[in-house]
Amino acid sequence: MEEPSIGWVGLGNAGYPMAACLAKKGHRLLVRDADPARGIEFVEEYAKSRIATSDPDSFQNCNIVITMLPNGKVVNDVLLGSVIVDTGSSSPFDTRALGLELTRLRVDLVDSPITQEQLHAIDQGGATLMVGADSAEALEKVMPILKDMSTHVFPMGGLGAGHTMKTLNNYVSVGSIIALNDALVTGQKLGLDPQTMIDVMNVGTGVNFSTKYSQKNLKSYDTGYQLELLVKDVKIARDVIEKSGFQTELPALAERYLEESLKVVEKGADHAESLKSWEQRADVEIKKTEKNEGRRNSGGS
Repeated sequence: MEEPSIGWVGLGNAGYPMAACLAKKGHRLLVRDADPARGIEFVEEYAKSRIATSDPDSFQNCNIVITMLPNGKVVNDVLLGSVIVDTGSSSPFDTRALGLELTRLRVDLVDSPITQEQLHAIDQGGATLMVGADSAEALEKVMPILKDMSTHVFPMGGLGAGHTMKTLNNYVSVGSIIALNDALVTGQKLGLDPQTMIDVMNVGTGVNFSTKYSQKNLKSYDTGYQLELLVKDVKIARDVIEKSGFQTELPALAERYLEESLKVVEKGADHAESLKSWEQRADVEIKKTEKNEGRRNSGGS
């Protein structure tokens, strides 16, 4: 008897490689994406997988459905008594509200958003998952699957705790992005070479995800993470922090700076392109670093 398929909704930049991690471990996937070509590409690459039809009963044999869950519409396709795992970036408050709605339909919700410790780690199964669940039974059911698709799995607490952690993780990352942009344009105005600044930070206390990956080679703009999504994450972070009762001015300032950046880039621009609005404000132009230039180091003692 064949094992039940795992339903997978969403084969985007993160969804495709993470679904592939399960397929490589031998899991049978039933996949669906808004772009039919993505589903076709996936099943051609992973022969045990199948494309879910638009039929309302297409996920009826799936005990677990993993999705970015842009809305609750997929619930109508899911077998009662199953578990939905939301791996997208969402407000923890929205997650809890959706969980309550699904409970009435006898469907358990687990939030398990993703992050990564290095660029493109997701592609090699190196994702970090932050997991929230109210149902111990649902958590036990999905944990083996989550461990098959990622290197690091952290149970954070009840439903919404995963999205809370994801939000605060992204908030810290945003702070480093803004500080780096400030530093690069200031350094150039004062005669420093921006790429050498990056090289110094990467062997000093200023090291962060942006210096190591997103902006390691200045203006490569190839992280795969859109500026629009970063702005969305900042808005969620501001809401979470405000509703916690803590007062700080940084979230509103970060939101304003990044929304200004959206005005000077094309739609779908990489988040690292936020640097362009800093260049405008500082009236400087930072030189693009070619990837084959490599890291410059004095080599001295």
